[in-house]
Amino acid sequence: MRGIRSAAGYIPNGRLDRSTIAPFVGTGGGKGTRSVASYDEDTTTMGFEAARLALRAAPGSARADMVWFSTVTPAYLDKTNATAIHAALRLDDDVVALDLGGAQRSAVGALRIALAGSDEVLVVAADLRTGLPGGADEASGGDGAAALLIGDDASGPLLAEHIASASVTAEFLDRWRAPGDARSKVWEERFGETRYVALGERAWSDAIKQAELTPGDVERVIVTSTHARAARSLVNRLGIAKEALVDDLGSTVGNTGAAHPALLLATTLEAMALESGAPGQVIALVVLADGADVLLFRTTEATAAFRPALPIADRAATGRPVTYGKFLAWRGMLPMEPPRRPEPGRASASASARREAWKFGFVGRRDPDTDAPQLPPLPSGTGSAAMSEVPGTIAAYTVDRIAYSPSPPIVFAIVDFDGGGRFPVELTDVAESDVQVGDRVEMTFRRLFTADGIHNYFWKARPIGSPRDRQDG
Repeated sequence: MRGIRSAAGYIPNGRLDRSTIAPFVGTGGGKGTRSVASYDEDTTTMGFEAARLALRAAPGSARADMVWFSTVTPAYLDKTNATAIHAALRLDDDVVALDLGGAQRSAVGALRIALAGSDEVLVVAADLRTGLPGGADEASGGDGAAALLIGDDASGPLLAEHIASASVTAEFLDRWRAPGDARSKVWEERFGETRYVALGERAWSDAIKQAELTPGDVERVIVTSTHARAARSLVNRLGIAKEALVDDLGSTVGNTGAAHPALLLATTLEAMALESGAPGQVIALVVLADGADVLLFRTTEATAAFRPALPIADRAATGRPVTYGKFLAWRGMLPMEPPRRPEPGRASASASARREAWKFGFVGRRDPDTDAPQLPPLPSGTGSAAMSEVPGTIAAYTVDRIAYSPSPPIVFAIVDFDGGGRFPVELTDVAESDVQVGDRVEMTFRRLFTADGIHNYFWKARPIGSPRDRQDG
């Protein structure tokens, strides 16, 4: 039997209050909040965070034979983005890393292909959703990522068995974006609704029949699409109980595009594990994008033992406010006066290759006399010290208003790592007024800057846990 071995989602810390949009541009906005990726985050860094959480929550012997990354907003074209996720996860070089992206349907397509295969596949999806100021996509969208570890029960316990799938494909113009365009365009909504609802009904019927179930046998139903009107209409035609429908996170996170099907699936599995963990419950994932895909899963006894590394519900319910002006600046929609300092030069390809373990994996070396971690690694060091998963404590910090940053000022801290090792590092996801000596931090993979089209990825430190954890603490 094949299915889901582990699942996780990542929602960035920033939150934009939709009600602040209309006073700024005169239109748009609405109620609730949407998630906002920081200036130093992109789909690659968010995809890594979700993948890391999925592997943390996986059974002890779980490993990935392949990493498949899907997004419609890649950090690079021509160059494979999954390789940076692979490097940051410190996976062996025989683990294949591939991009399967370009369209909204690519993410659920990657999941379907993984379920039909035989390898242990880490399916990762991420998206940055942005429209023009005041538009519907800007307000209803959200940023985020999700990862699902797909494998066989022969390799370890499954959280949910894959029991049926059905897909219907049709060529029609609903949503499109030409290469290089900053926003997606949408055809008249009623046209897309008419096409999608019929396709969704057919795929739903085929999947239910294949699994030898009735709609009433499905305990949780996830219906998601960037065409919200079609999704709402389809729900009314599925014949399911109202309480079976899963919250789409629209009021707190927004629609995270390509990442949303996997994000909602991971959220559902986490909720079921924390509530009861009862085996034998059927979950349906219904996705409308250039056709319709329906995937059915059945939870197993392993669900009761599943404990997410960082619950998605906690991330969704909390976050740090981001002003609309800052949101526009981070997205390049509102040009801002840059720091009056020379901008950094592009990262060196040869230097990055020589120090891949340090730059992407945050792997130092050890002092030959004391065995303490060397950060950064020195030629005299011995062995290796993998530090990306090691938490630390802020020993000192300073706020730098002079050094170049895409979003000044920079907060630098001296971090003492648990078990030894000290390193000066930039902090992220925190306001300068909130930093205190003694704060606990963890490492996160971020983009320092971009020069000549080259993204300089490295590690920063952020407060440990979810915002709710920090508030309660």
